[in-house]
Order: sequence, then C-alpha cells, then structure tokens
Amino acid sequence: MDVTGHKSSDGRSGPGQEPRKAASIRDVAQAAGVSYQTVSRVINGHPNVREETRRRVEAAIQTLGFRRNATAFALASGVTRSITVLTSNTTLYGYAATLQGLEEAARAAGYSLGMKVLTPEEDLDRTISSAMAEGGALMVIGFDRLGAAALSRVPADVPCAAVVEAPSHGRTPPRPAVWADDREAARAATAHLLQLGHRTVHYVAIPTSGGTRRSEGPRAQGWRSALEAAGITPPEPHGGKGWDARAGYDEGRGLAEDPGVTAILCGNDDLALGVLRALHHAGRSVPGDVGVIGFDDAPHAGFLTPSLTTVRMDFQGLGRDAFGLLRGQLESDFQPLAPTFAGTDLIIRESCGGTGA
Repeated sequence: MDVTGHKSSDGRSGPGQEPRKAASIRDVAQAAGVSYQTVSRVINGHPNVREETRRRVEAAIQTLGFRRNATAFALASGVTRSITVLTSNTTLYGYAATLQGLEEAARAAGYSLGMKVLTPEEDLDRTISSAMAEGGALMVIGFDRLGAAALSRVPADVPCAAVVEAPSHGRTPPRPAVWADDREAARAATAHLLQLGHRTVHYVAIPTSGGTRRSEGPRAQGWRSALEAAGITPPEPHGGKGWDARAGYDEGRGLAEDPGVTAILCGNDDLALGVLRALHHAGRSVPGDVGVIGFDDAPHAGFLTPSLTTVRMDFQGLGRDAFGLLRGQLESDFQPLAPTFAGTDLIIRESCGGTGA
C-alpha cells in the first residue's frame, strides 16, 4: 500500500494530510431527516421504527459510509477505560521506556492498556481498524516512519494522542502529542565536542519518522546547526538505516579508518555501542583518539568501558505526559498538565574526554 501522501481508495488520508473526518450519527440523522435518537434505534435494531424511516436511515448510512465502531459506542456510553498502543517496536530502549511510562500512568488512573505492533505498511489500516474495534482510545508511538504513518491515518473521531519525534519548525503533529527537544540536545552535545578542541564532529544517524534523508532528522539538524554556528561545514552524515549496535558497528568501521575523524555523535546509545567496538577493533582509543557521544542514556551506557557520555531522555516521562493528553480527551473534568515537549540533559562520562565517571 502506498503511504507516501496519497489517499487510499476508501478516501483515507496518507501521511502529511489531515485525517478524513468520519461521518457521525448526527450527520446520518441530518441526511435522513430524522433525529439522532431515531438513527440510534435503527442501528440497534429497535422494533419501534417505521419501515419507511428505517429504509431512509439505512440509505443515509450507506451513502455516508457511517459505521459505529466500538470506540464511539464506548464514548457514548461513558465506559471508555481502555487504551490500545500502536508501536512498531517494543525492544529498543526508547520505545520500551515510553511504554513503561504509559503503562504506569494508565494503571494508576484505572485504565487497561493493550498493544498492537505495527507490521509492514500494507497492514496499517487493518491494524488500526482492529485496535478501534476493541473499543477505547489509541496511543501511537511515532518515533519512526511506520508509527508516523499510522498516526496520520487514525480517523479524526477516535480519541488519540502520541509520543513523536520532534517535528520540523512550523509544523505540528496531526493529533495531540509530546516530544523531547532532541534538536537542541544534539546541538548542545556537538557544541560540547567542539569546546573540547575537535575541529569537526561526525554524525551517525538514526532513521527518521518522516522517511527523509538521514541529514534531515531533528538530531541531525541540531548537530548541523552547532557546526554551522562555529563556521564549520558539516561532513556528510553516516547511517540512517538502522537503530542497533550492528548498524553502528558497520558505520563505525569506515569512520575508524579515517584518521581525520576525532569526534562522533551517535543518534542513539546502541549505535554508539557499535561505533565503540569498531574503533576498538581498528586500534583507536576512546577518548584518546576519538571522542564519542551517544543519545538516550540507556541503562547500559554508564557501564561500558569507557563509560558513555550521552544525552539523557526522559522516555518514561514522555509516556506519562502523553497519557495525560489522551485522558484529557476521555474525561471532561481532567485537565492534562503535560508540556508540549520535554527537556534533556547531557550526561558527561568518559567517552568524550570529560571528567564524569
């Protein structure tokens, strides 16, 4: 299925487009010239409806493509206490920690939390429909291209919130969302390496949620802005194809062979782990020959040798804040206090020559 911005045959919007607003029970009532209570009686098979009225309502339902999903029914009856999370990954640290924050907040508020793992793009609509059929609301973890595509395809009448990659300047996510200010974090991490005396900083990228080039994600943008502010032409970024240590190792081997490479910013800690291994195999010491900074502050980062300087991301906090945004849609008397984005911290350890431990 093409999810590059075109509409599907049933009129759903693709990524980058506003989600199509589904027909409501009141739309059907207006088209049929009856009250919405009459439409409800027809939908639920109530016997006290004239046959001619029933046919008129059913024709309006067919014309408008109206369907009563379990979510809408749950909202109307006031019993929505379940949430289904849509995510493409459950093992990478950022995803798993976000899920942990979501689960803790949902459990404390008396909500049940289910999950559906997003599979290849041709299954997006089916997965979303299946999640909607279970009732409740949807939460999307949109750190990657598949998650972002799913978020853009959730029908407008379904309660939904998301944790996303920091959006580009001037753009907002299609649904209420929270994100970390990783653009500023990458800028600060790059500036730190420059302050240590490195002439430039190379970047090993993570995949981006928009499916764009590796040089266009928010972390890449922050890295580039720090170099340009210092009057340095950014080198060509590396990576962008994977998130794990193997991807970092593959990119790190090429960087390790270049004696001009003395500083590397990695898009996450798993990539940094692979880069450290590649530098070790090439006989280049860290931080003596090359300074390395990771991203996320995964639990293993402080126990590597050397310990990894990295950007700390509060993924659990993002999960809790995103739940607050969704709960605010489900409970009229609940006002979420979540900020639009969360701050980050640069944790100085041994891998870039800092004094941390």
